[in-house]
Amino acid sequence: MNKRTLRHATTHNAPCPGPMITCPLERRSFLKFGLAGATGLTLPGLLRLRALAGENLTSRSGKSIIMVWQPGGCSHIDTYDPKPLASSEYRGPFNQIATKLPGVQFTELIPRQAAIADKLVVLRSMYQHAPGHPAGSMQLLSGDPDTRDKPAPKYPDWMSIAHYLLSQKRGGSRALPGYIGINPPTEYNGPAYLGDAYSPFSITGDPSAPNFVVPNLGLTDQGEVGRIQRKVNLRQKLDTLDRAFDRSGELGALDQFESQALSLLTNPETKRAFDLTLEDDATRDRYGRNSWGQQLLMARRLAEAGVDIITTSLNGKLCGRVHNWDDHAVNHNVFEALQFRAAAYDQAVAALIEDIYERGLDERILVCVTGEFGRTPKISYEPSTGAGDGSAPAGTKQPGRDHWVRGFTNIWSGGGMRVGQVVGATDKRGEDSIERRCGPGDFLATLYHHLGIDSSKVLIQDFNGRPTPIVDRGKPIPELI
Repeated sequence: MNKRTLRHATTHNAPCPGPMITCPLERRSFLKFGLAGATGLTLPGLLRLRALAGENLTSRSGKSIIMVWQPGGCSHIDTYDPKPLASSEYRGPFNQIATKLPGVQFTELIPRQAAIADKLVVLRSMYQHAPGHPAGSMQLLSGDPDTRDKPAPKYPDWMSIAHYLLSQKRGGSRALPGYIGINPPTEYNGPAYLGDAYSPFSITGDPSAPNFVVPNLGLTDQGEVGRIQRKVNLRQKLDTLDRAFDRSGELGALDQFESQALSLLTNPETKRAFDLTLEDDATRDRYGRNSWGQQLLMARRLAEAGVDIITTSLNGKLCGRVHNWDDHAVNHNVFEALQFRAAAYDQAVAALIEDIYERGLDERILVCVTGEFGRTPKISYEPSTGAGDGSAPAGTKQPGRDHWVRGFTNIWSGGGMRVGQVVGATDKRGEDSIERRCGPGDFLATLYHHLGIDSSKVLIQDFNGRPTPIVDRGKPIPELI
């Protein structure tokens, strides 16, 4: 195995370090573990609830964002930006098909999305500068200008920042968290110096599985609810710690944590929002009876219920052998892998967008589908490192596309945008963005704008207490707002 093969074979299968921890762990962990003992909640269950610590929001009918993440990056040439006149070294094997927009073509892999292109904004001119998965994800989702891969984020991602800012603006209480991740893209991102309270309420597993449940939500046994409340009251009575000694305010945070945890356990609104069995069979079939389809259906339910930010990753077995979109030749035959995942991807995304419009949610719910970058326009060939879905047996030379940052596509829908348009363009081989170039700052500013956050005016304090802009360079993309 050569060095190039070894690098790609190992990097994408190794576990990734978690978010940077910004405060001492011992006492907070002890307090939360004590709560677990008092209420009967498990420690993993409490960790899933950590996004609620310090959150104080009201139910609302305001704006929401659903970000659908393609980890590893999608080939724009083989989907939304085909180049039929390019040479065979670039264009790929897929035919072009007409879309609902006159003169605009996609490839044959995504016919359902082509049929609803009048509900899309196809942004063909994205670019960024960080070619690695960690740095690329951090640059697009947090605006970090560093092109070097790091084990943990230096800056909080836009999801955590928006969650933090919206939390600060509201009073009262609400049944649902403001930021929920359904198998979320947190491998290379996180709240950084904002603290773990602004991570997502994370839901893991396959929502299409018959036995799928979201733990620690919506107890229906009132006797059990009463037992938990009595134990919490007992803990409070036995708490002899001196509140004056609690200089960091941890006990107050714990009280709030308990209140939020009990709200999730006892509020029927919470359980209903996550319950896919309340959807009719035709709707569930429309999205696809697989993990991606049911993830996006749950995302729609949560946004409709008033959750501000929902993120979900399209990864796992439906991607092919290496469970992501990282279609190097050593990982996948890029064309076989795209064909393998195309039907589930096309169906789920099209169903989500159609559903939002049919339910009259398109003004307040914005959908963005993107990866951290694109894939190289020029096709490369390397020996496969293993057989599997989308990949030939080990040693077989097969086509792939590598990381590409100079020009790629993402799609948008809803959000009150003027849909039915293509924004920007790449050159004749799909290598460089040449019209209406949009960078990470523009991408971030557009997302913030939908949530009513003026990114040109907002500063937050970093680790050292220095005011830091949430977008350093960039403005909302005019065609998208």
